[in-house]
Amino acid sequence: MSGIVSIIRKYPKTFWVANSIELVERAAWYGFFMLFANYLTQSSDLGGLEFTQTEKGTIMGVGTGILYFLPIITGAIADRFGYKKVLILAFSIYTSAFLLFPLFHSFTGVFMMYLYLALGAALFKPIISATIAKTTNEETSSIGFGIFYMMVNLGAFFGPMITLLYRDNTFYIAGGIIALNFLLLLFYKEPDRQHNKASLGDSINQIFKNILIVLNDFKFMIFLLIVAGFWTMYNQLFFSLPVFISQWVDSHQLFLFFSDHIPFVASHYSSHGQMDAEFITNSDAMFIIVFQILISYIIMKIKPLSSMVSGFIIATIGMALTVYTQNVMFTLAAIFIFSIGEMASSPKITEYIGAAAPKDKKALFMGFSFIPVFLGNVLAGIVSGPVYQSISDKYELANTYARNNHLLINESLSKNKNFEAIAQQMKISSHEFTNILWNQYHPNHFWYVVFGIGVFAAGSLFAYDRLLIRNK
Repeated sequence: MSGIVSIIRKYPKTFWVANSIELVERAAWYGFFMLFANYLTQSSDLGGLEFTQTEKGTIMGVGTGILYFLPIITGAIADRFGYKKVLILAFSIYTSAFLLFPLFHSFTGVFMMYLYLALGAALFKPIISATIAKTTNEETSSIGFGIFYMMVNLGAFFGPMITLLYRDNTFYIAGGIIALNFLLLLFYKEPDRQHNKASLGDSINQIFKNILIVLNDFKFMIFLLIVAGFWTMYNQLFFSLPVFISQWVDSHQLFLFFSDHIPFVASHYSSHGQMDAEFITNSDAMFIIVFQILISYIIMKIKPLSSMVSGFIIATIGMALTVYTQNVMFTLAAIFIFSIGEMASSPKITEYIGAAAPKDKKALFMGFSFIPVFLGNVLAGIVSGPVYQSISDKYELANTYARNNHLLINESLSKNKNFEAIAQQMKISSHEFTNILWNQYHPNHFWYVVFGIGVFAAGSLFAYDRLLIRNK
């Protein structure tokens, strides 16, 4: 442990300011994003927009994918105009987007507003990543990126815990949180960077030339495509799991536990005797806050690829098990398993890209570290959209059951009221109807999809290590 302390003392002030900015930004982002899937798809009488899972998958997949593609361009903008100026622009877009978001309710309006929000995040991301990279070295990078990832998860944990308290005002609360970064910018000192005096047009033109350079690196492109598989599986944590828990998992026993031991949690993070789905999913961030530094220290001397393969496998098992049963304690245990795999693999991806890149092209290759996240989000949108809708969406399965059994479907009602109306025709409770659908249609078979994607990514990375790296 003394080794960790000695390394921590070597980080400059800018490193800690950048991490603080990241924490606040992630709190704002995840404070809204963890609730976003259910906001888009839940019944209108529960505060949702009643979009289909496919529409949700399109918005979250394409929108978030674009967010992670744009840093290739926004990084050049930051180099041209300066980190601090672009951060001010990013937070201005962020804040205004959150304030405007509640005004839109149509698919097109919500999609366009999400793309606007994504632009703010895209302007932000490459700057903070570059700042962390410039304030760490070979000795401090592993722990440094571990700290950075822990800050991400501190924000990811506390953001939803705050917004869940004010669910009806989620976007306004998120906007208020992101605005705090205007204060932190007063303490941000731009790290040394090579000032780009070329015009923005020339810079963007150079970007597309750089894309061709990266595309010609066969091994690097294969690596990025493999990692995209991991992110496809990983993103189900936000795209599918909150919806699955909300629709299928019985968390009443957990509610009773908190009622007896921590009444504040039970009264503020539950409804109708069930814990909020986002509260349960948010345990992933809590586990990472507690264990990330320890895991980073344990794997510090392990080859990044070996750590990633192990992490991919563990994370895949955990994520697949999260959608396996209706038992909330089983779900929490599965999220813990997933978090271990996430901690062992996710920080190592960035570290590996930085170490594997040619010395004269490190900045270029680091700029493309978001590409697998971009692809992973787009593919995750498909998995959590039409795939989830056909296999696991409770309201879709309820309507299928009603059609097959000649029961009335009232499309003028909200999703939830229609579900209750079908149950009433059967003279059973909504809970009993849910169990009938579970036993007849097996929505937990969605775990096969998640598991298959993760195993393919882990197996491909293992083969990549054995065939392209060790035998080069």
